Amino acid sequence: MSTTYETQLAVIGAGPGGYPAAFHAADLGMKVILIDRDENPGGVCLYRGCIPSKALLHAAQIIQHAREAEDIGIRFATPEIDFDRIREWRDSVVGKLTGGLGQLTKQRGIQFIRGTAQFRDAHSLTVADPDGEESVVQFEHAILATGSVPAIPRFLPASPRIMDSTGALEIAEIPERLLVMGGGYIGLELGQVYAAFGTAVSVVEMQAALLPQVDPDLVKPLASRLKHEFHEIMLNTRVTAMRDTGSEVEVDLEASDGATRTETYGRVLVAVGRRPVTSGLGLENTRVKVDDKGFVTVDEHRRTTEPTIYAIGDIAGQPMLAHKATHEGRSAVEAIHGGKAIYDPRAIPAVVFTDPEIAWAGLSEDEARRAGFDVRVGAFPWQASGRAATLDRSEGLTKIIAAAEDGRILGIGIAGPGAGELIGEAVLAIEMGAVAEDLALTIHAHPSLSETIMEAAERVLGQSIHYFQRL
Repeated sequence: MSTTYETQLAVIGAGPGGYPAAFHAADLGMKVILIDRDENPGGVCLYRGCIPSKALLHAAQIIQHAREAEDIGIRFATPEIDFDRIREWRDSVVGKLTGGLGQLTKQRGIQFIRGTAQFRDAHSLTVADPDGEESVVQFEHAILATGSVPAIPRFLPASPRIMDSTGALEIAEIPERLLVMGGGYIGLELGQVYAAFGTAVSVVEMQAALLPQVDPDLVKPLASRLKHEFHEIMLNTRVTAMRDTGSEVEVDLEASDGATRTETYGRVLVAVGRRPVTSGLGLENTRVKVDDKGFVTVDEHRRTTEPTIYAIGDIAGQPMLAHKATHEGRSAVEAIHGGKAIYDPRAIPAVVFTDPEIAWAGLSEDEARRAGFDVRVGAFPWQASGRAATLDRSEGLTKIIAAAEDGRILGIGIAGPGAGELIGEAVLAIEMGAVAEDLALTIHAHPSLSETIMEAAERVLGQSIHYFQRL
C-alpha cells in the first residue's frame, strides 16, 4: 500500500535551485516536501558538476603553478600524483557539503523523500523510491527544479572511451591523448585538469574562437595560455564520425575549408552543452508547456502555464547557471507565499573557472552596441597592475562598458586569476545603477586586483593613474 503525503509546497529536484527554494519556504513557515533521487540535497552542481570540477581544478592549478614557479626562482621536484587520494579528497568535499545540506533539511523540518517524481495532475504526484515503492504527494503548489544533463550528439557511438562531463570528473583513467569536443567552458575547464595531469589535450570547436559567446577581449589571455598547455586547438572544425577500435577512438574531422583528417585518441570528452530535464515528469498530465528548445515556459514569477506549478533553474531557460537557479527559487517562493517578488535581475554573473578565469556581468561591448547604446569603454590591462606583477600574472584585463550619455555601467568583464571573486562588485554596481564615476571615486585597497576595476572606470572617464594612452 502506498503512502500519501499532504503539503503546502512540493519541490522536485534538490539542486542549487530546489533546495534553497525549499529552505526559504520552510523559513517562511510553509510545510515543505523536497524530492530528489540522491541521498542528500545538492543536485548535479554538488554531486557531479560545479563542486567536484572546481576541486579538480584546484588540484590541477597547484601542479601548474609549481611548474611555473621556476620563473620566479623557485624549483620543485616533479610532482608525484596520487589519483586515488585526489579522488578521495574530491569525494570528501562533496560528502561534507551534501551531508551538511541534509542536516539543514532536517533542522528546518523539511520532509525529504528520495526518489523520482511524476505528476498525476495539477495537485498531486507520485514518487518512486530507489526500491520501486511508490508514494503519493498532494500539494497546493509545486516547484520544478530538475536541472539539466549533458547533451550528446546522436551520431556518436556508445563507448566507455567517450565521456560526458560526469564521466570525465571520475578521472578513472588519465589517457595519453584526449580530444575535447567543444570549446566552451566545460570542455576548457576539464581540458586544463587533464593537461595538468599529463595528458596531451586537443580541442575541436565548430566556431572560429574558443568560448564563442564571450567577449573576445576577455578570451585572449586564456587562449594565449592554452596554446602552450594544450597539444592542439582546432577551430572552424567539426567532428563527423567516431569509432571505438577497442583500444582507442578514431575521430573524423572536417575543417570549414573542406579539409578532412582522421586522428586517434585514448579518450574523448563530449562537452557541447547541456539540455533541460523535462521528460518523464508527467507534464502531459498538467497544463505545463515546454518550448521548442525543451525549456518550461514561465512568467516573471517563474509560474508555468499551470497556475499551481512553478519552474526554476536550467529547465526555465538560459542562462543555465546555479546561482541564477537559486535566485529564481527565492522569487518563486515569495510569489507562492503571497509576496510581490518577480524575477527581474539586471545582471547575472557568469564565470569560467579556467586559469586564467573569465567573469562578466551585464552587457558585453557588442551586446550593448547591438542594443542601440552609444558606449564608452574602459579597458585596463593587468600589465599596469602592481598586484598582478607580484603574482607573476600580468596577462589579465578588466573592461567596463558604460553608456556614453550618462556613464551608467552596462557591463563589466574581467579576465585573470580570481576574476570570479572580483565580479561581485560589478554585479552590485549594475544592480544599483552605478555610473563609472562611482567606481572611479571608490577607494580600493592597494595593492589589489580589485584596483583594476577602479582604473578601468577611470579609463571610461578618459584617464587612469597607471595607464597612459595618447589620444
